[in-house]
Amino acid sequence: MSTTASVGTASAEGGGGGDVAPPSATASADTPMTGADGVPEGTSPDKPASPPAAATTTAASTEKDAASAATFLFASESVTESHPDKLCDVISDAIVDACLTLDPASRIACETVCKTGVVIVLGEITTSASINYEQVIRDAVRDAGYDDPAKGLDYKTCNVIVALEEQSPDIAQSVDAAKVEDIGAGDSCIVFGYACEETPEFMPLSHVLATKLSARLAEVRKDGTLDWIRPDGKTQVTLEYANNESGVPVPKRVHSIVISAQHSEEVSNDKIAADLMEHVVKPVVPSQYLDESTLYHMNPSGRFVIGGPHSDAGLTGRKSNVDTYGGWGSYGGGALSGKDATKTDRSGAYAARWVAKSLVANGYCARCKVQLSYAIGLSHPMSVYICTYGTCTNKNGMAERDLVKMVESKFDLRPGCIVKELDLRRPIMRKTAAYGHFGREEEEFKWEKVKEF
Repeated sequence: MSTTASVGTASAEGGGGGDVAPPSATASADTPMTGADGVPEGTSPDKPASPPAAATTTAASTEKDAASAATFLFASESVTESHPDKLCDVISDAIVDACLTLDPASRIACETVCKTGVVIVLGEITTSASINYEQVIRDAVRDAGYDDPAKGLDYKTCNVIVALEEQSPDIAQSVDAAKVEDIGAGDSCIVFGYACEETPEFMPLSHVLATKLSARLAEVRKDGTLDWIRPDGKTQVTLEYANNESGVPVPKRVHSIVISAQHSEEVSNDKIAADLMEHVVKPVVPSQYLDESTLYHMNPSGRFVIGGPHSDAGLTGRKSNVDTYGGWGSYGGGALSGKDATKTDRSGAYAARWVAKSLVANGYCARCKVQLSYAIGLSHPMSVYICTYGTCTNKNGMAERDLVKMVESKFDLRPGCIVKELDLRRPIMRKTAAYGHFGREEEEFKWEKVKEF
């Protein structure tokens, strides 16, 4: 019987907790050799696959070998809203919303740190609102499920430290303007947006599945379906992709699923594995992507009683790939949470996604990456870059080199205009803090509404 509750359909013990060999970048004889970046040589999620080299004919050569040589593995991960890093994002954005609710013109740059029994909030906030920051913090910790020291944090008794100052007047004078359209960028930064045709959300499937699994982990805790689950949790999904004739990665199957769920002391590893398969994996992952070779690893560490901030310190902005595109496209480096929309790390990233999704949804390309760059105090972006990975359709005679001019004519990418058009002075930021800022159809997320052109 497995002590790690790792299960695999190919296991001698079946799906109820038998050990399987841990997946790797080359998981089986059927998967291709990988380069230093973990992507098969000659194949990349960012460029079309090179034609497979002619194989020496041997008695062991099969059609399956040839097919698998043209595929690659790509993994995305996600975490629950109560993971220590994500808890810090939630707290930071709860403070942003508290300020925006009373003063929509608030300037906020708020970082959170958490560890066993303590939450520290620090940063710069300029607002006319009177905020009980300690109460906002305790409420967010409570909502994340941390109501007992045994879970790593207790909202009733944890120590709360608030170290907030006003925004530097040097920064403020460079951002301020008489009209919102003319405000300067709150910082210098580069941001990226990404979109693809893989899913109805115009998001990569590996990211979508990992995100939905982590959200489902929280759901079965909150509704009592699984009474042994505690707040902390993490998921990882590896897909096998093949590039089609246009060089677009197409998901073929789920190679492996890893779920780590914090749990109570008394539950057995076999029950953890069985419950996660039945109540988390099956309701989320479409069956057509699962086969007899799919690997499942449920709490592969074997024990996850100590979790949350007790196990690992949390920090705002440390789950960038979880927040964005699961490792696809690119990421500019700035945190999204804890900032008002004058910070172009946030508003610029939303605009870049808006542009990328609109280009794909309007049929100008099958995949799209958009880069925007901003300089502190200046109201226009320094640069706009668009990459379609060779999938530009030349719709309306628009080659890839023409897309930037078209985008600049259709979207006003000044920070103030982004704030105005996407209505980013509303208290909607806490909702973005967990389960991704993109690929969600909430009414408040106006950057997900395709602009028709």
